[in-house]
Amino acid sequence: MKQTTIKKAVSISGVGLHTGQNVTLTFLPAIENHGIKFQRVDLPGQPIVDADVDNVVDTSRGTTIEQNGARVATVEHVMASLAGLEIDNCLLQIDATETPIMDGSSRYFIKALKDAGIQDLDAEREYFSVPHNVYYNEVDKNIEMIAMPLDDYRLTVMVDYNSPVLGSQHASVTSLKEFESDIASCRTFCFLHELEMLLKHGLIQGGDLNNAIVIVDRVIEDEEMDHLAKLFNKPKVEVRKEGILNNVELRFHNEPARHKLLDLIGDLALIGTPIKAQIMAARPGHAANVEFGKRIKALIKKTRSTNNIPKYNPNKEPIYNINDIARFLPHKYPFLLVDKIIDMGKSYIVAVKNVTINEPFFPGHFPNNPVMPGVLIIEAMAQAGGVMILSQVEDPENYNTYFMKIDNAKFKEKVLPGDTLVLKLDMIAPIRRGVCVMKAHAYVGEKLVCEAELMAQVAKKII
Repeated sequence: MKQTTIKKAVSISGVGLHTGQNVTLTFLPAIENHGIKFQRVDLPGQPIVDADVDNVVDTSRGTTIEQNGARVATVEHVMASLAGLEIDNCLLQIDATETPIMDGSSRYFIKALKDAGIQDLDAEREYFSVPHNVYYNEVDKNIEMIAMPLDDYRLTVMVDYNSPVLGSQHASVTSLKEFESDIASCRTFCFLHELEMLLKHGLIQGGDLNNAIVIVDRVIEDEEMDHLAKLFNKPKVEVRKEGILNNVELRFHNEPARHKLLDLIGDLALIGTPIKAQIMAARPGHAANVEFGKRIKALIKKTRSTNNIPKYNPNKEPIYNINDIARFLPHKYPFLLVDKIIDMGKSYIVAVKNVTINEPFFPGHFPNNPVMPGVLIIEAMAQAGGVMILSQVEDPENYNTYFMKIDNAKFKEKVLPGDTLVLKLDMIAPIRRGVCVMKAHAYVGEKLVCEAELMAQVAKKII
């Protein structure tokens, strides 16, 4: 699958649900690996806010992100639209604090994005497959969430508000391809008893019976009806005993549950990486969605850092053994510090150094507490880099490699007798005029013990 963006810019205007501000949101194409970013064009310097779960600063009745001194509120419906259409890269310019609520769903954003058109980019989309069950729960709120391994993306939501109107509901999608038809049009909702509290806290300034479903789960008197009419600037509101204020027709019998699923998709899109998993959520909300998303993002970060660590299988035949290495390098005992090459390409190499108590430096380097000298770890990495470089010439025995510079060397863990050093070097830039710049890492197991940037020069021997 290729990464995607939109073909042309498209704008949509409305009011913010909680701020009541008029706002225009413009979607613009973006290059590969750009991700989803908001830009506050109404603020000095037009700061960028990455759509990132780690940038979430508020989850009261919506999801708000903040970065570089700028906030963008109620991002979940927009994010759900982008995720539902599997758009990976987009810049969203906004001229107010909050995204437009439209009718309380995602369908207007979906329409705008489809009008703009979706196009593939050259880079491949990188999915993260959840490797094991990831749990989140809040016992006091009876919230339970789980992500389970699956080679697809499926979501199921169950809600139970102890309401005679709603009862228990559930909603699910077996593929994001179902989002547009089954989920996008489902509107945000609240209960009648929440209205006064929301208004008291300065929220839903842009609320209207056209952009939110108000669920009435009790009988209300005429006087309260008149008060509600004034709140929503309507000549009259009504409800038949128990149901929906103004008798708005639901688009699905379980529209509230489907909207909760919409919110979950939008909030989890802030992870920043498309995932493959079976998601099941009982009584989710924005705060729980965000915390759940943070757990998945932390797992992604940990897994990717672990995946970058080269794996050493001692049973596998090496690319070069010690006799081959001795042919490439001029070093001999006691200064040949690479035992085998286990992986290599034109721009990288992975080598192994077995550290034993018989090393000639241990008797003099902390003899009562033997530790491999850090400078020799650097030397071992450099020798591995030398093999990579000299393996690309026809007569390596006629060349030497010399250090020119060592930058950003860091020693993170002690290397002790019995350890197996796995050395990974990557070229930072192509070799020019015999000069090679490499990023080097040394591992013992999954522990990074040393890293450095090395510059070396390949020079022909003078006979």
